[in-house]
Amino acid sequence: MFFYQLRLAWKSVVRHPVLSGLIALGIALGVAVATTFLALYHILSADPVPGKSELVHFVRVDSWGELTGQGPCCRDRPDLLAYKDVTALLKSGIPERQTPHYPAQLSIYPPRKDMRPFRQRVRLAYGDLFGMFGAPFRYGAAWDKAADEAPAPVVVIGDEMNRKLFGGGNSVGKTLRIEDRDFRVVGVLGPWRPSILPYDQSQNALQPPDEIFLPFNWVIPMEIASSGNNAQWRGSEHYDNFADQVRDSEMMWLQLWVELKDPRQKAAYQRFVEGYVADQKKHGRMPRPQGEYLTTLPALIEEWKIVPQQTKALATISILFLVVASVNLIGLFLGKFLARAPIVGIRRALGASRRAIFFQHLMEAELIGIAGGAVGIALAAGVLQLLNKVLRLMTRNDGHLALDLPMIGAAVLLSLLAGAVAGLYPAWRIGAEAPARHLKNA
Repeated sequence: MFFYQLRLAWKSVVRHPVLSGLIALGIALGVAVATTFLALYHILSADPVPGKSELVHFVRVDSWGELTGQGPCCRDRPDLLAYKDVTALLKSGIPERQTPHYPAQLSIYPPRKDMRPFRQRVRLAYGDLFGMFGAPFRYGAAWDKAADEAPAPVVVIGDEMNRKLFGGGNSVGKTLRIEDRDFRVVGVLGPWRPSILPYDQSQNALQPPDEIFLPFNWVIPMEIASSGNNAQWRGSEHYDNFADQVRDSEMMWLQLWVELKDPRQKAAYQRFVEGYVADQKKHGRMPRPQGEYLTTLPALIEEWKIVPQQTKALATISILFLVVASVNLIGLFLGKFLARAPIVGIRRALGASRRAIFFQHLMEAELIGIAGGAVGIALAAGVLQLLNKVLRLMTRNDGHLALDLPMIGAAVLLSLLAGAVAGLYPAWRIGAEAPARHLKNA
């Protein structure tokens, strides 16, 4: 019976292609708008470190020296740390993983003779960064703690950089010259594109991960200055050399992340940070009141408003737009169905039940809804690609907005919902028609 009703519904759809196409187009527009904004919210609000975000904590201590009530970067407290504070906090030994990091612009000398040297953003960090933020490795692995301490001349490169420099093969063990030193490739990342850059949202949270990573402790031997944000409250500082400037300056330019596996470990690290701050206050530093020392990754994303509140509002409005568009199509379905009232009357007289008539016409509405949904999905995919191009031009992002399988499934459900909203009353109305009146007219 199901396939019989499906065949009748399909014949009715193709019998009036213009009207069916007009209704499908209305549903397609509603599905396209709803799917586009739902996809944006889905992408931006996705967990950047699935299953671990609540364990990863951003460490902040307020070393701003002026009692102005105003911290750097127009916030109530600084988001960055001085080198002296980072090195002290790294000595706790409590976190499961920990990493300071900062970006720098360095000269890269490709091993291929047909390529010219180029400047590239490089991330200096501990090897723990990769495991902490779920970076996948295609070849090799992260460097170990001994390489952090030395520091060892090792480097991890991203998938795109590996294709650019080494043709995409297993480049572990090969040499890459950075500035005036040779580094050995110990790991190559696989494709990795979180919706939000998990380890650094300070400048452009939507940018892709870095393509080159070096051990953090090369900062002093190579005199690598930061290309990221920094803040200085003490004015001009003069030092004899770069090493003294890094170790003694009050400039805040580093981020510190720690992974704490359970509440007891978090409490222990919290006490360690509190003790460190109390000791610094005794020495005349950190005069301002301190805020929260540890902020989880989801809480930081919420605090910094990385995902705009408008995104959720637009997603809700887009669903309402689809519902309104579907309600406006009720009249077209009603006219389409009632035009066949004489034929339906004859079928009723021959024994067809109201239920069979209702489900046949509802099935027809759903077929048109699915057709409109397919067009709507294609339109939404096109809009997202257009947004990717705009993002590339405006922010130099790689453009990672796309429909994944969950969003395609959601779009199909939305098209079925639209078909049901638009066709439910007309299907009931044609099924409720009394056959006697039409038989008399026939």
